[in-house]
Amino acid sequence: MYAPPVSEDKITGRPFYRSKGFELLVLIVVGVVVAAGVRTYLLQTFYIPSGSMENTLLLNDKVLVNKLIYRFRDPHRGEVIVFEPPTSWGAGPGEQEYIKRIVGTPGDHVICCDPQKRITVNGQALDEDYLYPGDAPSDDTFDVTVPAGRLFVMGDHRSDSADSRAHLDSDLGTVPISRVAGRAFAIYWPASRWTSLSVPKTFAAVPAAG
Repeated sequence: MYAPPVSEDKITGRPFYRSKGFELLVLIVVGVVVAAGVRTYLLQTFYIPSGSMENTLLLNDKVLVNKLIYRFRDPHRGEVIVFEPPTSWGAGPGEQEYIKRIVGTPGDHVICCDPQKRITVNGQALDEDYLYPGDAPSDDTFDVTVPAGRLFVMGDHRSDSADSRAHLDSDLGTVPISRVAGRAFAIYWPASRWTSLSVPKTFAAVPAAG
Protein backbone atom coordinates (compact mmCIF):
# COMPACT_ATOMS: atom_id res chain seq x y z
CA MET A 1 0.00 0.00 0.00
CA TYR A 2 1.29 3.47 -0.85
CA ALA A 3 2.23 5.59 2.18
CA PRO A 4 2.57 9.36 1.71
CA PRO A 5 6.03 10.70 2.56
CA VAL A 6 6.75 12.60 5.75
CA SER A 7 6.20 16.32 5.24
CA GLU A 8 9.50 17.77 4.12
CA ASP A 9 11.05 21.17 4.43
CA LYS A 10 11.35 22.11 0.76
CA ILE A 11 14.57 24.10 1.22
CA THR A 12 16.64 21.65 3.27
CA GLY A 13 14.90 18.41 2.42
CA ARG A 14 14.67 17.61 6.14
CA PRO A 15 11.45 16.68 7.96
CA PHE A 16 9.73 19.84 9.22
CA TYR A 17 10.29 18.95 12.86
CA ARG A 18 14.05 18.96 12.16
CA SER A 19 14.08 22.13 10.08
CA LYS A 20 15.67 25.44 11.04
CA GLY A 21 12.24 27.07 10.96
CA PHE A 22 10.91 24.66 13.56
CA GLU A 23 14.02 25.09 15.72
CA LEU A 24 13.56 28.87 15.59
CA LEU A 25 9.91 28.50 16.59
CA VAL A 26 10.90 26.34 19.56
CA LEU A 27 13.52 28.88 20.62
CA ILE A 28 10.96 31.70 20.45
CA VAL A 29 8.43 29.75 22.53
CA VAL A 30 11.06 28.79 25.10
CA GLY A 31 12.26 32.40 25.23
CA VAL A 32 8.74 33.68 25.88
CA VAL A 33 8.17 31.10 28.62
CA VAL A 34 11.51 31.89 30.29
CA ALA A 35 10.88 35.65 30.06
CA ALA A 36 7.44 35.22 31.62
CA GLY A 37 8.91 33.11 34.42
CA VAL A 38 11.67 35.64 35.09
CA ARG A 39 9.16 38.49 35.19
CA THR A 40 6.80 36.60 37.49
CA TYR A 41 9.29 35.12 39.93
CA LEU A 42 12.72 36.73 39.61
CA LEU A 43 13.13 40.13 37.97
CA GLN A 44 10.83 42.91 36.84
CA THR A 45 11.18 46.45 35.58
CA PHE A 46 9.20 49.42 36.89
CA TYR A 47 9.08 53.05 35.86
CA ILE A 48 8.88 55.92 38.35
CA PRO A 49 5.51 57.70 38.02
CA SER A 50 6.00 60.53 40.55
CA GLY A 51 8.55 62.70 42.30
CA SER A 52 8.13 61.11 45.74
CA MET A 53 11.62 59.54 45.68
CA GLU A 54 13.54 62.50 44.20
CA ASN A 55 16.42 62.95 43.82
CA THR A 56 17.29 59.30 44.36
CA LEU A 57 14.78 58.41 41.64
CA LEU A 58 13.54 60.88 39.06
CA LEU A 59 10.26 60.95 37.18
CA ASN A 60 10.24 58.31 34.41
CA ASP A 61 13.41 56.57 35.61
CA LYS A 62 13.22 52.83 35.11
CA VAL A 63 14.41 50.47 37.82
CA LEU A 64 15.18 46.77 38.14
CA VAL A 65 13.34 44.96 40.93
CA ASN A 66 14.51 41.70 42.49
CA LYS A 67 11.29 39.76 43.18
CA LEU A 68 13.00 36.73 44.68
CA ILE A 69 15.19 38.20 47.42
CA TYR A 70 12.55 38.36 50.16
CA ARG A 71 11.74 34.70 49.74
CA PHE A 72 15.15 34.02 51.30
CA ARG A 73 15.54 36.85 53.80
CA ASP A 74 13.63 39.64 55.50
CA PRO A 75 13.56 43.21 54.15
CA HIS A 76 16.27 45.47 55.57
CA ARG A 77 16.15 49.09 56.68
CA GLY A 78 17.23 51.51 53.99
CA GLU A 79 16.27 49.33 51.05
CA VAL A 80 14.04 50.76 48.31
CA ILE A 81 11.01 48.55 47.72
CA VAL A 82 8.09 48.28 45.33
CA PHE A 83 4.83 47.29 46.99
CA GLU A 84 1.11 47.12 46.50
CA PRO A 85 -0.45 49.80 48.70
CA PRO A 86 -2.68 48.56 51.52
CA THR A 87 -6.40 48.97 50.91
CA SER A 88 -6.47 51.24 53.96
CA TRP A 89 -4.41 53.73 51.93
CA GLY A 90 -7.43 54.27 49.69
CA ALA A 91 -5.89 52.51 46.72
CA GLY A 92 -8.33 51.03 44.24
CA PRO A 93 -8.15 47.49 42.80
CA GLY A 94 -5.24 47.11 40.41
CA GLU A 95 -3.79 50.52 41.25
CA GLN A 96 -0.14 50.78 40.33
CA GLU A 97 2.50 49.88 42.89
CA TYR A 98 4.27 52.38 45.14
CA ILE A 99 8.02 52.75 45.57
CA LYS A 100 9.46 53.94 48.90
CA ARG A 101 12.39 53.43 51.25
CA ILE A 102 12.15 51.17 54.32
CA VAL A 103 12.79 53.19 57.47
CA GLY A 104 11.49 50.72 60.05
CA THR A 105 11.24 46.93 60.11
CA PRO A 106 9.20 44.76 62.52
CA GLY A 107 9.76 45.76 66.15
CA ASP A 108 11.58 49.00 65.32
CA HIS A 109 10.71 52.15 67.28
CA VAL A 110 10.59 55.03 64.78
CA ILE A 111 10.23 58.59 66.09
CA CYS A 112 10.11 62.07 64.62
CA CYS A 113 11.93 63.90 65.75
CA ASP A 114 14.90 64.40 68.08
CA PRO A 115 16.06 67.90 69.20
CA GLN A 116 18.10 68.20 65.98
CA LYS A 117 14.95 67.46 63.92
CA ARG A 118 16.22 64.03 62.87
CA ILE A 119 14.24 60.81 62.67
CA THR A 120 15.42 58.16 65.12
CA VAL A 121 15.15 54.38 64.84
CA ASN A 122 15.62 52.43 68.08
CA GLY A 123 17.18 55.54 69.57
CA GLN A 124 19.71 56.04 66.75
CA ALA A 125 19.38 59.27 64.75
CA LEU A 126 19.48 58.98 60.96
CA ASP A 127 21.72 61.32 58.98
CA GLU A 128 19.69 61.32 55.77
CA ASP A 129 21.91 62.90 53.15
CA TYR A 130 19.80 61.26 50.43
CA LEU A 131 16.77 63.49 51.09
CA TYR A 132 15.52 65.96 48.49
CA PRO A 133 17.55 69.18 48.85
CA GLY A 134 15.91 71.55 51.32
CA ASP A 135 13.50 68.96 52.74
CA ALA A 136 13.25 68.35 56.47
CA PRO A 137 13.24 64.69 57.57
CA SER A 138 9.54 65.18 58.33
CA ASP A 139 7.12 68.02 58.96
CA ASP A 140 4.84 65.55 60.78
CA THR A 141 5.62 64.13 64.20
CA PHE A 142 5.07 60.46 64.97
CA ASP A 143 6.03 57.76 67.43
CA VAL A 144 5.57 54.28 65.95
CA THR A 145 6.58 50.78 66.98
CA VAL A 146 6.38 48.75 63.79
CA PRO A 147 4.09 45.71 64.18
CA ALA A 148 5.21 42.18 63.31
CA GLY A 149 5.11 41.39 59.61
CA ARG A 150 4.97 45.05 58.58
CA LEU A 151 7.23 47.91 57.41
CA PHE A 152 7.35 51.68 57.95
CA VAL A 153 8.19 53.36 54.64
CA MET A 154 8.97 56.89 53.51
CA GLY A 155 9.80 58.64 50.25
CA ASP A 156 13.10 60.49 49.91
CA HIS A 157 11.24 63.62 48.77
CA ARG A 158 9.55 63.98 52.12
CA SER A 159 7.49 67.08 51.25
CA ASP A 160 6.04 65.30 48.19
CA SER A 161 5.48 61.77 49.45
CA ALA A 162 2.24 60.21 50.67
CA ASP A 163 3.90 57.47 52.70
CA SER A 164 3.46 55.84 56.11
CA ARG A 165 3.17 59.26 57.75
CA ALA A 166 -0.03 59.98 55.81
CA HIS A 167 -1.76 56.84 57.13
CA LEU A 168 -0.83 56.71 60.82
CA ASP A 169 -4.47 56.17 61.77
CA SER A 170 -4.50 52.76 60.06
CA ASP A 171 -2.02 50.11 61.25
CA LEU A 172 0.32 52.98 62.18
CA GLY A 173 0.84 53.63 58.49
CA THR A 174 2.73 50.39 58.02
CA VAL A 175 2.78 48.13 54.96
CA PRO A 176 2.40 44.32 55.16
CA ILE A 177 5.54 42.54 54.00
CA SER A 178 3.23 40.19 52.10
CA ARG A 179 2.37 43.09 49.76
CA VAL A 180 6.00 43.81 48.84
CA ALA A 181 6.77 42.94 45.21
CA GLY A 182 10.53 43.16 45.66
CA ARG A 183 13.62 45.29 46.14
CA ALA A 184 14.56 47.96 43.60
CA PHE A 185 18.32 47.51 43.26
CA ALA A 186 19.35 49.55 40.21
CA ILE A 187 18.33 52.32 37.85
CA TYR A 188 18.81 51.02 34.31
CA TRP A 189 17.21 53.75 32.18
CA PRO A 190 18.02 56.33 31.00
CA ALA A 191 21.49 54.93 30.44
CA SER A 192 23.06 58.15 31.70
CA ARG A 193 21.56 57.44 35.15
CA TRP A 194 22.63 53.80 35.46
CA THR A 195 23.50 53.17 39.11
CA SER A 196 22.85 50.71 41.92
CA LEU A 197 20.44 51.58 44.71
CA SER A 198 22.54 50.80 47.74
CA VAL A 199 21.53 51.12 51.39
CA PRO A 200 22.64 54.47 52.87
CA LYS A 201 25.43 54.07 55.43
CA THR A 202 23.41 55.71 58.22
CA PHE A 203 21.25 52.58 58.57
CA ALA A 204 24.26 50.46 59.54
CA ALA A 205 24.42 52.26 62.90
CA VAL A 206 20.82 51.42 63.85
CA PRO A 207 20.71 48.85 66.66
CA ALA A 208 18.43 45.85 66.63
CA ALA A 209 14.89 46.34 67.84
CA GLY A 210 14.57 45.96 71.59
